[in-house]
Amino acid sequence: MTTASEDDNFWGMCGRCANTVSGSTNACSALDNVYHIGCFTCMGCDMALQGKSFFAMEGKPYCEACYINTLERCSVCSKPITDRLLRATGKPYHPDCFTCVVCGKSLDGIPFTVDATNQIHCIEDFHKKFAPRCCVCQRPIMPDQGQDETVRIVAMDKSFHVDCYRCEVCSNLTVLTAHCILGRKPGCAEA
Repeated sequence: MTTASEDDNFWGMCGRCANTVSGSTNACSALDNVYHIGCFTCMGCDMALQGKSFFAMEGKPYCEACYINTLERCSVCSKPITDRLLRATGKPYHPDCFTCVVCGKSLDGIPFTVDATNQIHCIEDFHKKFAPRCCVCQRPIMPDQGQDETVRIVAMDKSFHVDCYRCEVCSNLTVLTAHCILGRKPGCAEA
């Protein structure tokens, strides 16, 4: 009598059921294991995988459909993320889906910010949308291109660009250290 290890048909112990696998018509090899053909099935749905494409997760075989169901889904399009995952504000995104809500520009790898409702903005659009507006020219008071900060003047409960804070009488730039207020409007000492 021969033992299983001496038998020419012995392939090893099944990686799924742990029983002896013998005979080449009953065996397959995958994931550094030997399996009975009937045991080499998807861990999610039990679909037979012998001769088919499969995915390994934690050393276990999965069919494509079950593997896809284990992946994180993009917070924007809800599709599974099969390639590179970008995580921002605690949520997963496809890099192409991580865009500014205003202009639609991709924010992959560039600075961004969020508003009070957690909507994602490029820095420029955030400033355009939420920066205080100058009461003279009505444009947002925001940093110049390539700058991170700007100066705004607040006087009489109003916001001004530095260049817009002028005397209402003579239109000279108001001297900030010696200004007076003429009827709730900025004025210079010479006016």
